[in-house]
Amino acid sequence: MVTELSRRRFMSLGVAAAAIASLPGCRIADKNKGSAKRQARLFFTSQGRTALINADGTGLRYFDFHVPDQITWQPGPFLSDGRRVIFLSMEARRDGPGRPFAEYYHKTPTHLWLYDLDRDTLTEIATRDRLAVFYTPALLVSDDRILVQVVRDQGGQIFSMNLDGSDAREFTHLGEGLPYGLSLSPDGCRVAYHLASPRGYEIWTSNIDGAERVFVAGDSEHLYFGPTWSPDEQWLLFQDCRFRNDPGHDWCDLCVARPDGTELRVLTEGQIMWFAATYGNLQNHGNGSNLAGWTHDGQILFPRKLPGTRIAWEFQPQRPDVDHFNRDFKPEQARGGVEICRLDPQSGDVVSLTQQTPPMWDFRASESPDGRSIAFCRAETGGVPAVWVADSDGGQPCLLTRGLEDKGADFPRWLPIPAHAHGL
Repeated sequence: MVTELSRRRFMSLGVAAAAIASLPGCRIADKNKGSAKRQARLFFTSQGRTALINADGTGLRYFDFHVPDQITWQPGPFLSDGRRVIFLSMEARRDGPGRPFAEYYHKTPTHLWLYDLDRDTLTEIATRDRLAVFYTPALLVSDDRILVQVVRDQGGQIFSMNLDGSDAREFTHLGEGLPYGLSLSPDGCRVAYHLASPRGYEIWTSNIDGAERVFVAGDSEHLYFGPTWSPDEQWLLFQDCRFRNDPGHDWCDLCVARPDGTELRVLTEGQIMWFAATYGNLQNHGNGSNLAGWTHDGQILFPRKLPGTRIAWEFQPQRPDVDHFNRDFKPEQARGGVEICRLDPQSGDVVSLTQQTPPMWDFRASESPDGRSIAFCRAETGGVPAVWVADSDGGQPCLLTRGLEDKGADFPRWLPIPAHAHGL
């Protein structure tokens, strides 16, 4: 089981920044007129760099922190003021040819930083009493306290610590498995996460200090992944991959359960959600786990595969995984695509939002803070993704960027509305 689960033993680390051409006619801007402080904004990543852009295609801003030896940067959680954000940077990866991913990736030194968007200041954090070279920001539970994924040769844990790294306390314990995919309840009192344990991938909840744990879901035949809280805190949404028949974790179904583990329901059937999200060509390819997400009104956004769909990048389970990709490019076998859908978890009704002819590969959908728009990635078969925005019903789709040198843009993420912008 440990070997079978090693493909997802670490969180997918996005890389960052991009370029964009002016795209007139992007009518999303009509909904965002007024003060720049009101303008919906997104992060996205491209070629190891992070960029910031308005939802109407204006205001592109590249981040170039000029910190030596940092190869990639990824934005993490925001503080409550909506302007300070934690960044993760990574030095050159220590895995690669002759160095298996599971044995060497966590030897890559990482660094955590607090960046002020308004003041353009960058300060390294989590430096005191450092526990390992590999830290990633798992979840911000307050403006003073953060949960950090710490991975060492002995295994991975979550620690709760002050932002400077002091007063580190165990949130999970060594030997339990690798916890990640953390989600904070809307009231800020509970945490949901999946745990890659010797038994399989399980869903748990706990208090923000790790106490009062509740087992939600787990089965040796299922890979449960990516729990997120519903807006009313009554449900957890998570994904279910039948990994024994799908070692590359390409597809999954959607589940919901009460946070106490009762009323578990499978919302879809046939492993219809695109999970692994592999894309690109031989010269430029990438991947990263897709996650379904809630809308403000309790609906679910997810990428649904079309009938007969096959991916272009075929996973090779017989081969040692040295790069957390381990796939061969077979565009001749690819067909179909993936569309963004909205699912009602109560009725089971599904509405397609991004139908295309010929089909495309649409994924990573999320709703804007005001609920009026969605952002998502779109890629052609064998092509790199671009970032798009559309109305919440899928209307008026608008291309924002294809990334730096048209080499792809990924991981679009809405910024929160800054505290000083409310009521303007």
